[in-house]
Amino acid sequence: MSSTSGTSGTSGTNSTSGARGTTEDADRTPRVLVVWCPDWPVVAVTGDDPVAVTEGGRILACSAGARAAGVRQGQRLKLAQRLCPALELRDRDPEAETRRFEPVVAAVEAFTPRVEVIRPGLCAIPVKGPGRYFGGEEALAAKVGTAVAEALARRPVPDAVPGAEPVPEPAPTSTAPEPAAEPPTAPEPAPEPPTAHVGVADGLFAAVLAARAGVLVPQGRTAEFLAPYPVGALGDEALAELLGRLGLPTVGAFAALPPEAVADRFGPVGTVAHRLARGLQPRPLVPRDQEPDLAVEQRFDPPEPLAEPLVFVARTLAERLHQRLAGAGLTCRRVAVEVVCADGRAASRLWRHEGRLSATALAERVRWQLQAWQSAGTFAASVSGEGGGFTLLRLAPDGLSPDQGRQLALWGQAVADDRVERAVARVQAVLGHAGLRRIEPSGGRGPGEQAVKVPWGEPYEAAAPADAPWPGRLPDVWPAVVLRDPAPVRVLDGAGLPVTVDGRAGVSARPVLVVFQGREERVEGWTGPWPAVEYWWDQALARRRARFQVVVGGGRALLLTVEGGAWYLEAGYD
Repeated sequence: MSSTSGTSGTSGTNSTSGARGTTEDADRTPRVLVVWCPDWPVVAVTGDDPVAVTEGGRILACSAGARAAGVRQGQRLKLAQRLCPALELRDRDPEAETRRFEPVVAAVEAFTPRVEVIRPGLCAIPVKGPGRYFGGEEALAAKVGTAVAEALARRPVPDAVPGAEPVPEPAPTSTAPEPAAEPPTAPEPAPEPPTAHVGVADGLFAAVLAARAGVLVPQGRTAEFLAPYPVGALGDEALAELLGRLGLPTVGAFAALPPEAVADRFGPVGTVAHRLARGLQPRPLVPRDQEPDLAVEQRFDPPEPLAEPLVFVARTLAERLHQRLAGAGLTCRRVAVEVVCADGRAASRLWRHEGRLSATALAERVRWQLQAWQSAGTFAASVSGEGGGFTLLRLAPDGLSPDQGRQLALWGQAVADDRVERAVARVQAVLGHAGLRRIEPSGGRGPGEQAVKVPWGEPYEAAAPADAPWPGRLPDVWPAVVLRDPAPVRVLDGAGLPVTVDGRAGVSARPVLVVFQGREERVEGWTGPWPAVEYWWDQALARRRARFQVVVGGGRALLLTVEGGAWYLEAGYD
């Protein structure tokens, strides 16, 4: 870990307006320390290197071995497996991520109870109080880094099979001399423990980037630290594309613009991004005389020894919390989950909300947190024995701000969204939070790339915009069935030879037969090809393929893809 360095100019004209910032604004931006554990979804699952975690048909995170082979976040699974044939794929496990991250959060919580879990693998704390107590920011960062490293080094041991006993070795039955003992083999090296990076800067946005770089940004110089980053780091792809076309490729160039001009040209979205680029809060602070107490809680008398009843109560509390927030016209940035035991022991954890979590999703996070506490043994001594157990479950909103509202139905009719949410809640109560998913549009050329499944109530940001121009995309006729993994087929011409497509999208002969799993289907009609050349500028990601629509016997229509001389069945039409 290091600190960013630089020399301050002797003349005010040598510094940009973004780097200047007023003293008042600098004072309003709190110092934040962030702990970032790279590739945490991979750390939370079991698997041998190379391994990757998938979500929505794409790579979410991968190990170092997979990354060395060319696997990258956001890649399609087929491309990742082609780059790394030995790649082991694992589905994402949010519950395991939360459970495995709990020891890290507990280590950070030893320095301050105000730990905010942004997501498993990333957490933040305010620096002001702990920094003074532990001797400054550098000392605090060093101590936090050491504590987190020790927590990560204590990897969980796999549970033994219940009821299993060691099998004794059979006694030797022969008196023949034993063969000479083989020389002992060197033990396999222990796997490297997960790593963590600590960063400090003004505000959460800059602190996250500082943690990724492993640096401590001096106070008041956050804008200077952010200046070299590309504008894409601000998190708005549309704005980043527009700024690039305007000749503003870096955060520093964007921060140098006058705030009034940015507000006039780019609106509220540009204003928020401009404040981030200048190292300020996303929006100016609006002091409140006194925030209303909207927390909801449930007390248990006598104490509840099991955690399962708390999960059911959490759903009711989450609905009450949302009703109180809606009645006050407010939304919250975070929600604190607090649990108190009969012996006085208490634990709390902050979860980011941003007004986008439904009551079901919030209750699901309470369940994850309770499971994480149980796995870490946080309440082992408090709930065991006579008279022990949980006495209080509390959900407290944090970071209140005015709700922007939504459009309601006219003439006193019930809101359709509310009816949908109630129906979804009943289904999710049976199937679980991830058991019911919605379809969200995504960018891509193939039918399997243009839609992803997202748990109902979860926010989703498409990796690629669906409304962007996609040369080579098929006409807007969606197949009825899209295969999860395209199935290999053979496409033959009249002479029984494979049909090929050259680099100019020329077809060698008319398709006559489609052979699928040993069954031949005669082609009655066909159209295509629709060629698609993707990532031609990157040799590791480059991909060339073409799609055909064919009609076989019985009037059935198929979508076929040819890539590298091999044919695949990708989808079917009704």
